[in-house]
Amino acid sequence: MIVSKAYAAPSATKPLQPHRLERRDPRPDDIVIEIAYCGICHSDIHTARGEWGPTIYPCVPGHEIVGKVVAVGKKVRRFKPGDLAGVGCMVDSCGTCKPCRAREEQFCQGHLAFTYNSMESDGKTPTQGGYSTHIVVREKYAFRIRKGVPLARVAPLLCAGITTYSPLKRYKVGRGHRVGVVGLGGLGHMAVKLAKAMGAHVTVFSTSPGKKRDAERLGADAFVISTKAANFEPLAGTLDFIIDTVSANHDFTPYLNSLKTDATMVLVGASPEPNQLLAMPLLLGRRRLAGSLIGGTRETQEMLDYCFRKKIYCDIELIPATKINEAYERTIRGDVKYRFVIDASSF
Repeated sequence: MIVSKAYAAPSATKPLQPHRLERRDPRPDDIVIEIAYCGICHSDIHTARGEWGPTIYPCVPGHEIVGKVVAVGKKVRRFKPGDLAGVGCMVDSCGTCKPCRAREEQFCQGHLAFTYNSMESDGKTPTQGGYSTHIVVREKYAFRIRKGVPLARVAPLLCAGITTYSPLKRYKVGRGHRVGVVGLGGLGHMAVKLAKAMGAHVTVFSTSPGKKRDAERLGADAFVISTKAANFEPLAGTLDFIIDTVSANHDFTPYLNSLKTDATMVLVGASPEPNQLLAMPLLLGRRRLAGSLIGGTRETQEMLDYCFRKKIYCDIELIPATKINEAYERTIRGDVKYRFVIDASSF
């Protein structure tokens, strides 16, 4: 076994605390990564606090992982010791169902193992995430990281990056398109950067007037305070696509009314509570409300390579492990620009 220092949630109501974690010895198709950095996603908080259903405690969150390969199994071909590698939201799947064969493993119909709060293929070993010093993962679910990139700023691409890249690509966002981004947080700021890189005109919707300057710095062409209904009126029927990154209960109606006929609004944020939805904005414009879940292994590597070429990285605040609980509270308040990343050397 590989002993790893970590931080874990002991229960839904207690703060995360130092934890000793035993990783399995590497199998023939495994690599061992010495973690350098791990991002803090809002999903980590929901899971650690049991807000998205049952959580297996103790729970070591973290699915935005980057580090150095320190060992490889005898069947590994894509990595060698010394390489940089990343791990995202999944660490295994059945490999045989239709989504898996299409390299869209996030929709696995057999056994999907998320990076934490899931079960390994043996059905009895809980997965544990990246708030730790090491992780052992199948080669297939690790991603190549280019040397020379700002590694701490790359870490959140493994969730925030792919979560926003995937729907932008699927709906063929490109030059001349008018795109709305709802929320300017960890996901939203990446949606702005990626949509701009793809050539779109970007409008940011936010409840925080103080984020206008940041939205412009990130590349947004327009900024709308979403708390005032009148601010939506000039936008009625003008947008080709909207990506909604907000993970709290809110009314979809004004955003749907901003879409053109046959246009789409995609949800990538997941509220623990039901959202409001009226049918009429969908009916009148033949509009679509859709969802998107991260991306498969092929698309995630594609996203990373795209970001490396375009030099698109996350805006982060680097913290030591002792600040994780404080970072959770600040994330809930929206007091971060725009992703906390843990320095794993501090565990």
